[in-house]
Amino acid sequence: MSVGLVYDKACLQHDMGDCPERPERLLAIIKNLSETGLLAHLVRLPAKMATRQELLRNHSASLISLVEQLAANGGQELDNDTYISEGSFIAARYAAGSAINAARAVFDGTCRQVFALVRPPGHHATTRRAMGFCLFNNVAIAAQTVLAEGWAKRLAIIDFDVHHGNGTANTFSEDPRVLYISLHQWPLYPGTGDWRETGAGAGRGYTVNIPLPPHTGAAGYRRAFDEIVKPVLFRFRPEMLLVSAGYDAHWADPLADMLLSDAAYAELTTKLLVWANELCAGRLVFVLEGGYHLEALTGGVAATISSLLGLPYTDVLGPSRVHETDIGDLPVRISAWHGVLPS
Repeated sequence: MSVGLVYDKACLQHDMGDCPERPERLLAIIKNLSETGLLAHLVRLPAKMATRQELLRNHSASLISLVEQLAANGGQELDNDTYISEGSFIAARYAAGSAINAARAVFDGTCRQVFALVRPPGHHATTRRAMGFCLFNNVAIAAQTVLAEGWAKRLAIIDFDVHHGNGTANTFSEDPRVLYISLHQWPLYPGTGDWRETGAGAGRGYTVNIPLPPHTGAAGYRRAFDEIVKPVLFRFRPEMLLVSAGYDAHWADPLADMLLSDAAYAELTTKLLVWANELCAGRLVFVLEGGYHLEALTGGVAATISSLLGLPYTDVLGPSRVHETDIGDLPVRISAWHGVLPS
């Protein structure tokens, strides 16, 4: 079955000025997908603006009104990392709506895998606060819609952005219908995501944080995927996989200190695709999060899409020359904490 892409130029309207999270990120990705011929292999799916009702499934009315009003007034800085411009409310609604349409496509049979190419990113946004470059939480809104519309009764979110998705984790901390798994550099912004944070109430055990040391590379991520992510997914048996796809764990990214390459992103994608095929009829949606070195970002996205299509790719930047950190017994400790034996 074909692979879909959701993208709309409306996401370019969000402009935070001199900030790594800038419109050029999406323009560079689209240009690279076109020049490499990958774009021709993808089914272009329609984007849409998320409705107020869809936003309210995950966010407070006060946050939605704040973003809307500040955008209408020409924009304003919310914190050192988050700025609202005149076009931000429209862009953020398109980002959330595109994630929803990507999820819809895998359930209505249009495509089995979809990449939602969106900005602003979302996984730091909590129900009541925009932060960390994020206004509305695109993945969480899509997940809430999947559950509210009855497309699935349980789903998993895998977040491989280099930063912990505190907003997504908080949103679903007490919800046993959503398994949240995050692989992130530790310590790093926003300072959350300790491996002992497992959720609360009925959701205890359904949050799996995998904090990785600086300079973790492909070998460490491979172990984390094989020894933690896989057994947890197969125990939970989700009906779809949503991926918060950040490419800022690439060795060339300026905001972190991890050592992934395009080849590593291709490998992680292939693992997720194989597991999605085994668990949930291949239903797999990637939603763009971070990634701030344009060549690393475009290469990582191309590697992901090539892997979904079963096509070869070119790793332009190649591997890092920095020695990788061994993650030691972390997988064993986390697996034992969650009652999951490594596979």
